[in-house]
Formats: sequence, C-alpha cells, structure tokens
Amino acid sequence: MMWRMRSRSRTICLSLAFITVFLYLLLVLVSLPIYHQSCDPPLPPRTHILQDLARTTYTSVGMSGPAEPPTDTTHRDSSNKDANKDSLPLSDVFLSVKDGKNASVNMPINVGRHGTNRAGSVESGLSKLEALFDHPLYNMPSPPIPEEDWLLKVKSKVKASEKSSQMWVSASQEGYEDVLWNSSSNSHPPWLRFHLGISRWQLYPHRDNNMKPLTQQLATNRIVSAVQKSGGTQLKLVISFPNYGQAMFKPMKQERDEETNYNLYYFSDFERHNAEIAAFHLDRILGYRRIPPVVGRLVDVVKEIKDVTTDRKLARTFFNSPVGNVCFYGQCSYYCSTEHAVCGRPRHLEASLAVMLPDLSLAARRTWRSPWRRSYSRSKLAKWETEPDYCSTVKKNPPYNKGTRLMDFIDLVILDFLMSNMDRHHYETFEKFGNNTFLLHLDNGRAFGRHSKDEPSILTPLEQCCRIRRSTWLRLRLLSLPQYRLSDVMRASLSHDPLHSVAPLLSEPHLAALDRRLKTVLETVSRCQKRQSEDGGNDDVIYDDIAYLKDMVTPAG
Repeated sequence: MMWRMRSRSRTICLSLAFITVFLYLLLVLVSLPIYHQSCDPPLPPRTHILQDLARTTYTSVGMSGPAEPPTDTTHRDSSNKDANKDSLPLSDVFLSVKDGKNASVNMPINVGRHGTNRAGSVESGLSKLEALFDHPLYNMPSPPIPEEDWLLKVKSKVKASEKSSQMWVSASQEGYEDVLWNSSSNSHPPWLRFHLGISRWQLYPHRDNNMKPLTQQLATNRIVSAVQKSGGTQLKLVISFPNYGQAMFKPMKQERDEETNYNLYYFSDFERHNAEIAAFHLDRILGYRRIPPVVGRLVDVVKEIKDVTTDRKLARTFFNSPVGNVCFYGQCSYYCSTEHAVCGRPRHLEASLAVMLPDLSLAARRTWRSPWRRSYSRSKLAKWETEPDYCSTVKKNPPYNKGTRLMDFIDLVILDFLMSNMDRHHYETFEKFGNNTFLLHLDNGRAFGRHSKDEPSILTPLEQCCRIRRSTWLRLRLLSLPQYRLSDVMRASLSHDPLHSVAPLLSEPHLAALDRRLKTVLETVSRCQKRQSEDGGNDDVIYDDIAYLKDMVTPAG
C-alpha cells in the first residue's frame, strides 16, 4: 500500500514538472515577437529627417557652422554669396511657422564629420541646430553690400609717406610673427578678416567661413601678452596673440551652477565667464550676430599671464593661496582685492576670450544711454517703472522717432530677458553708420545668474511699446517648436566650445529657463496684438522688415 502511494505521488510530481516546463516554453515563444518590437511611439511627420541629421557628423571643431566648399574670392564676396544661396519664394519662408505648424526642414544640408561622441540629447540637438541654421528664415537673400556699408576697407595703394604709419609693430617684437599681409584676404589673419567683414547690419555673416579659424585662434593660439583693461568694476585683461590679434579675457569667478544670491541687487553681482560664452551662442541662434565671437579657454595663470605681462600693477597682485593655488586680483573699481581674487586650480583657470573689435582710432563707436536704464539705487525707481505710457515719450525723441532704432533696442531687450540680464545701462553703435545701423550687444557677464526666477521688468520696453520686427518674431516662433526647441539648440551649440569638455557651460535648469522665457516673450507679443485689435489703433505691432523680399526673391530651382 505504501509503495503504491509513493509511486502515485512521484507520478503526480513528474506530471506537474512537465506541465510547468511546457507552460514556460509556451510563454517564451509567445513573448519573443513582442520583445523584438520597438516600444517607441509613432513618429510625427518629418521626424525621420531629424533622425537622419542626428546620425551625421561634423568636420569642424570649435564654433564654426557646417563645412562649406573653399572659395577663391575675398571674404566679403563669399559672405554675400552665402546670403543669397538657396533663395526660396517668400511664401515658403513663412510656411513653416504659420499658425505654429511644424516647420519644414527639407533643405539640402552639407554636414561633415565630427569625431566626438556625444550624449543623446546633445546629438539630437545638433541635428536641430543644423536644421535651424538651414531654415529659410536664417538664409533670406539680401542685396549686395555697397562699399560705404563696410566698416573698414583695405587700401589698394599706400603712399610712401604713409608706410611708416601703416606698419604693424609691437612695443616688444619678441613672440610676434612677421607681417606678410597684402590686399588679398587670404593673407590676413582671422581677426583681421573678422574686422573687414563687419558691415552696417551685422558683425559677421550667417555662413561665415572665417568663424572656425577665428575661434580656434582664441582657443589655442599662444599668448604673448596680458595687460589689464582699464575701467569697469571687475577684473578684465587684454590678451595678445603672435599674429597681433587681441581678445578680452574674463576669468571664472564662481561655479557654473551657482545662482545669484537673492539678497543681492543686480548691480552687486559677479560677472560670469560662461555667461559671456553663452550670450554669444544665444545671439547667434536668434539670428542677430551682434556679439563678437567668444570662446572658453583653460589658461595657465603663471605661464600665460604672469610670465608674459608687462603690466607691473597686475604683476604685483599675484600670490599663492593657503592651499597652494596661484591667485591674482589686479586693480579695478570694486572687486579687485585679495578677498575677490581669481585663483587657478592650482594654476589652470577657466576664462572667456572675446575677439576685440577694431581699435577706436580706426572705427569710432558711440555710447548711448538706455532709455530703460535702471536707477542703480536701492530706494529709487526709474521713470519707466512709474509711467505706463513711458514709451510714447521715448518715441518722440531721436534716434527712436524714426528708422529702426526702437526695433533694434527691442531685439536687445528680448536677448536680455531670455538670459536674465538686468545690467543693460548703455549700448554702443559704430559712428560711421550714424543712427541707421545695428546695436552692439556687449558686456553680458551678469547674465544667466538665476534660472529659478524670471525678471519680467526686463521686458517692459516690449510691453510698453508693443513693437517687434517680423523677422525676430518669426524666428522666436520657430524656436518654440519641438523641432527647433531653443534649449536643445543652445545645448548643442554650447557643446562646440572647448570648455564643454570640462563641464556643460549652462546647467539644465538654465536651459529649461530659456524655453520658459521664450514662451513669455511670445505671450507678450500676443497680448500686444490683442490690445491693438481691441483699441483699433493705426500702429502695427509687427514691423515688417522683410517686405523687400517680395520684390527680389525668385522661386528656387
């Protein structure tokens, strides 16, 4: 009896085991096809184009755009040709942003090879950045630039009596290269080609073949001299290179992700080296091209500053910190003392280097006081903060009573709001062009201080004047679309900077703040349009600065 019960129990256990194995194998067979299916959601129209772009690579290293075929013409000729390349009908230019619809990216893109592996978000952003810069809104044709609209020009012939004043010599010839320049742009160093490419409406063209060598010079060329820049509240140096190029040096004062103390006034904040770099990239993405190129660089403060400086006042401020780091503080109005010294780690210091504009003796600049300048007082308010109709007063006075100066200023306001820069008390223009020219967007070191708080007062000029360029408005709408999201293209653009290998130049909260602030700008314009419609006024909110395209653009192909 016991033997039969044991035999029956063994049979039942074996049967259960076989059933379990059978069910397991059946489950594996059923699950296998499901496992191999993609879990990604269906892609929206034209998304495959962006994915194809993301799989391509770049030829350039640094801040250049896509590689372009070499030209044997002068720098000015190539910039004009780039501006008129791939002309499209005016209707095609506006089609992609009309009513917030998906933007077309079906344009030929010349992309080279880039040897650096990037994170997925950066790689996706690179494709968006390329698609953005290939969009018709960034490649609108323009008429040839007349001679009088160039800031500088090369003399074809120099009189014998003038030759002595035309020669490039330094106070100390040691470390400088021999000058072998002539009237051909091919013989000019990158900084000189940049100077000769400045026109009435921009510092450099959209597709600039000179951008790559210029930014590489800033990032890698040997430093032969470093002296203090006079004026200002914080330490700045003028850096010189062997080819006589110069750059404005601003050192790292605080960590990238360190927010401005809420108890500090806007005029008490430190300048940030990464803010200068990010401002250049943002200005370029907005299509302004009014900030001189800026590059991040890791500098040896002993070898590249202390040992090469001829500035005795600067040299006397070097010291070693208690932990062995090399520090210096220079001389300036406020933040130049041992308490505010900048220090290497132990000798290497991050800094921003911005290419210098032409010397004032060659291209004089005029400084303008901002009509919406802050009071720079702890207790007083500025006039614009108490008068809602303040813009009406501004528009009655030159240079804001005619031309495009007011729209130029609104462009600057939008840039400042996006990067939260409250320190815009003045701006500059080139004197040669009078009032009919662009504004220089200089000194952006106090931007990107806070990402957790927006400062709506920066947008007051737009809110009060309700005026904006059509080209600016269309680009802002384009950057609000998922295919060209501002934060994504900024992340990608900043990844080209040499200091990105150390750490991202803008933290993710700062990038997210750009998208949030862009939405605020567009909402402000919408409120202006609604108010204008309700009031039945004669002034349009949108200033049509691209109406000329209707007469000059011909269909592509």
